[in-house]
Amino acid sequence: MQSKQQIEAQVRQWLTENWDPESNLVEWRSMLAQSGWGAANWPEEYFGKGLSAEMSTAIEDVFAEFGAVGTAQTGVRMLAAVTLLEHGNHEQKRQYLKRILTGEDHWCQLFSEPGSGSDLAGATTRADLDGDEWIINGQKVWNTSAHHANYGLLIARSDWDEAKHKGLSYFIIDMHQPGVEVRQLRQMNGHASFNEVFFTDARVPRENIISTPGNGWNVAMTTLAYERRSFDRSRDNKRSKQKGRIFVELKKELDISNEPYTWYPQRAGRVDLIMQRAEETGAINDPVQRQDIARLHILSESAKWTAQRAKAAQKAGKPQGPEGSLGKLAASEVGRLAARVHTTMSVNDALLTGPDSVRDGVIAEILVSVPAGSIAGGTDEIQRNIVAERVLGLPKETRFDEGPFRNVQRNSAAKDSGK
Repeated sequence: MQSKQQIEAQVRQWLTENWDPESNLVEWRSMLAQSGWGAANWPEEYFGKGLSAEMSTAIEDVFAEFGAVGTAQTGVRMLAAVTLLEHGNHEQKRQYLKRILTGEDHWCQLFSEPGSGSDLAGATTRADLDGDEWIINGQKVWNTSAHHANYGLLIARSDWDEAKHKGLSYFIIDMHQPGVEVRQLRQMNGHASFNEVFFTDARVPRENIISTPGNGWNVAMTTLAYERRSFDRSRDNKRSKQKGRIFVELKKELDISNEPYTWYPQRAGRVDLIMQRAEETGAINDPVQRQDIARLHILSESAKWTAQRAKAAQKAGKPQGPEGSLGKLAASEVGRLAARVHTTMSVNDALLTGPDSVRDGVIAEILVSVPAGSIAGGTDEIQRNIVAERVLGLPKETRFDEGPFRNVQRNSAAKDSGK
């Protein structure tokens, strides 16, 4: 087994021989994927080196030393990658993983529905097998960047006579085919990050099911575990400011990938602005407001340290722990308290928008964006249930939705689709 120093030396040698900032971005990443250094912790047969997560982090540090661009990491594509690596078959991995690393394909997540938001197992979008194809009918909502996506990760109900968690299947669906309609949604903060997607007799080849029919719930748990663990992931584009053709192309990619997330700092509450605003408004001299400010910073720092522990565990290759749900809950609490502190300090001015408003409308945007943090990626109530039942081992709530799904009471539109 090679040492860390030997691996780093090999990476430096490879970069010395191949790195060129004037390269075409896709061509560079294609070469990087074939080398295995772009996703070194992936299996060797799937564009990796079979190395540990810790060793992969060391390789990333060498890339940073060179200022070299790595493989594509932004957007839902990495949710697709980890899901395929764990549950996909050989053909699916060979077909999709490379183009995920090169950034040629954009992906979206098609989980939530109008009638079953955080109740993923209550999905009523239906998948009916017709020969060698699945016919998809239904609606999804809150789908980030679906209007840019080439492919979607789709949960649909393939068996209405099974229990709700057992009748789901997980598909890869072509977003550009007939029968798929994507509509952007305008949010109250002025952004349009999300979409609703309608399926009308859309067709999915039989080979595009991930795992087996009826195992969609287990596959989805892999996707969601990674999503929650990366809830506070960075989306900066500092490297795009470097010189060279590859960085120009990288900036264009990041502008598209990061656009839906430009309001996410406001969703998190902008704790970084609290002390500045306290000085500007004089709130720093108010003993009551100082207590709220101190409490906010304590909570924020505690959440940051928990996230750092989770990242350290991930880099060490340890399995996902409770940090994902705990971090998600902490982010919601921080956001709500930050919004309250901002409101208390700015008073009526917090409601103003436009160029003459406080911080060019940023404070107002915080107030209308923070509630999304308690919903996106699973509501606070769902996260508390996960922590209570799976971490603390508390008794599960009484269920009223067992038995064949077609007999489970739900809204009339969803019930009709199961007939």
